[in-house]
Amino acid sequence: MFRKLPVILFFVMVFAGAMAQDAPLYESEVFTLYPRKVVEGKNHADIVADNALTSTIGQRKWIQRSPANNYPSLSSDMGVSTTIHNMAIEELSNIPGHDSTWCISTDKDGIGTRDIAYATTLSLASIDPATAQRSLMKRVRQGQIVQDAGTGGAWPVGTDRTVWVTAAWEVYLATGDRQWLKRCYEIVRHSLSQDEDMIFDPETGLVRGETSLADCRKEVYPYWMQPADISQSECLSTNALFFRAYEIAARMAKLCGDATSATQYQQRANRIKEAINARLWIESKGCYSQYLYGRTSLVASSRSDALGQALCIIFGIADPVRARRIVTTSYASPYGVPCFSPQIPNIYSYHNSAVWPYIQAYWLWAATVAGNPQAVTHSMASIYRPVALNASHTDLFSATDGEPIAAANSSSPLLSIAATLSIAQRTIAGIALEEDGIAFHPVIPRIWSGKNQVNNFRYRKAILDISVQGFGDQVRACYIDGKKQNKAFLPASLTGRHSVRLVMNGEFAYNDLSKPQPLTFSPETPRVWFDGANRIAWQQVHGSKEYKILRNGNTVAIQPEGFINGNHFDIPDEEGYADYQVVAVSEDGTESFASQPLAHYDLANMQQYDMTRFAPATSFAACKGYSGNGAVEITTSDNTRIDITLDIPTEGDYLIDFRYANGSGSPVRGDMCATRMLWHNNKCMGSIVFPQRGKDIWNDWGYSTPIRLHLEKGAQTIVLIYELANENMNAQGVNRAMLDHVRLIRLQ
Repeated sequence: MFRKLPVILFFVMVFAGAMAQDAPLYESEVFTLYPRKVVEGKNHADIVADNALTSTIGQRKWIQRSPANNYPSLSSDMGVSTTIHNMAIEELSNIPGHDSTWCISTDKDGIGTRDIAYATTLSLASIDPATAQRSLMKRVRQGQIVQDAGTGGAWPVGTDRTVWVTAAWEVYLATGDRQWLKRCYEIVRHSLSQDEDMIFDPETGLVRGETSLADCRKEVYPYWMQPADISQSECLSTNALFFRAYEIAARMAKLCGDATSATQYQQRANRIKEAINARLWIESKGCYSQYLYGRTSLVASSRSDALGQALCIIFGIADPVRARRIVTTSYASPYGVPCFSPQIPNIYSYHNSAVWPYIQAYWLWAATVAGNPQAVTHSMASIYRPVALNASHTDLFSATDGEPIAAANSSSPLLSIAATLSIAQRTIAGIALEEDGIAFHPVIPRIWSGKNQVNNFRYRKAILDISVQGFGDQVRACYIDGKKQNKAFLPASLTGRHSVRLVMNGEFAYNDLSKPQPLTFSPETPRVWFDGANRIAWQQVHGSKEYKILRNGNTVAIQPEGFINGNHFDIPDEEGYADYQVVAVSEDGTESFASQPLAHYDLANMQQYDMTRFAPATSFAACKGYSGNGAVEITTSDNTRIDITLDIPTEGDYLIDFRYANGSGSPVRGDMCATRMLWHNNKCMGSIVFPQRGKDIWNDWGYSTPIRLHLEKGAQTIVLIYELANENMNAQGVNRAMLDHVRLIRLQ
């Protein structure tokens, strides 16, 4: 009988192994992830081998053609991890590039700053640092980082080019290349200097500019916001990038022997971090606001931004307590974490109602930092599911039904490939690159325990084979070449091939519930108007129970739905200027965007000065529809300085802006946003931004960004100047606008 025992144990082990393969890694009401398959309704994808999978959707399949031996491999008992990692490696190898750089995808030429930078930071800096370096340098011109084309002609409407700094630093940490460090420091120093002149808000301590990546304005901002309004918004994701850029600039400066600048950069980083936590944290929701927005008064959006939240956790802007709250309380759909929440109603899916795998990967990284195993499991499943079912990587998919959004997808997208590859590096191996080595902080959910090995990971002059044993949120023991270490850390001085064995602690300090939910939508943004001189009115918003009335960004009244009597608010007698807005609130307390601001002031307190009083009128025939005797053209060579003399009847605070036209490009794409600096009493008061309003349309007029000035009674001169800081990203130097009049409104 005893002789039969080993045979019995063998079959028990085989049976247990088979049962383990049948046990779900992740299960929801819409799909189930198993170690070797994904099931979603009638469709399923099956892992055939480490180098092959099949899907019932269109009878698709993937078979690895040739292994990429120079890249890190992942070997796991969870076959889905191994196979999809191998697919990502092959798809990365097959992406064609110009001058040995990566393209955004196989369907698109060129490369975007944010795309290559986010992908490099996630994983590609370690996987292929040489190609990452070449790709990043393609996005540098005249010693400065290039802002991608976008809303209103991009910079300074879009200002997230500082994501390049994070990627460049990650490449340095991966390689230890001091020449690269010195080269990048000069680029970073010049780029930050230009941004400091143009986009910092001294009142809030934050930087201005559009949300990072989400540059499709109708899907991210309320309908009424023009590019000039968007350039005034102060966004979580963009400010998180600036915090990190200054923190990295401080480290670069120190390593390059520039101690004075290092101190200054760190001080600026600290100020932005403080401002983010003071201005954007919403205590009642346990998350950060997506952005501040408005015109003369800024309002905190009640929406949360997944990428911005993740960056705040990864960069250490959020303390550990807030990090836990964010990961636990933030919204996640069954298919993944959408770009933001709640969704905007009646808008097609792109950023709205969509899941982007690379944002999901940053969320996974943040969940790893926060030590939330449930969020880690959900994130890995959300990344693996669409890849397995589609037998390839996709840019984005619907958060409603999990289907790829065909019109927006391309084959082999770099960001999504980098997202898959980051799982092995950031979560399974928990690799955190530091200046003097690698710290290991893996988080392995209990269901994911077993064989998890990352081999051939190249780090500076070393090659690492890393195995992770067990589950938990901390490393209990670390062995390098079989020798136990005092901590889970590998010094940068090691060369050659080494084995690293990480033994997990078998527990989780926190096991906070993180349960996916169906998508939620906010009410529509109210449409408001003046109903007489001292009353505002608005249309009923479907699904709303009440409305918040804002005055200069602060709630002054809450009114129930008007129904029969209609919705209106009577403005009390007041002096001075005030912006009024309306926010619709649903039964469950979800808020809409604030309505377009209605400026309420005595018209006697407004002045307009025809710009042809201060400079010659243009003869450009396409420029029509101006309000006075003509318009003044400004370019990099024409009217680069305009002295404007104003007759101020009463000392006080004034709002100054310009009616302008910019037909250099579309309001949603381009790089020809015009900018100028405004001076008064020999002091620069800030920048004026004239975004694009329509390709070859020079009769579409709007107002520039405003500046608030305190002016004394009598003749006062302001000066509009084109300076070096106003140079935009257009390679041909197009920085052009037509100016109709300058407008002054006395605030108080």
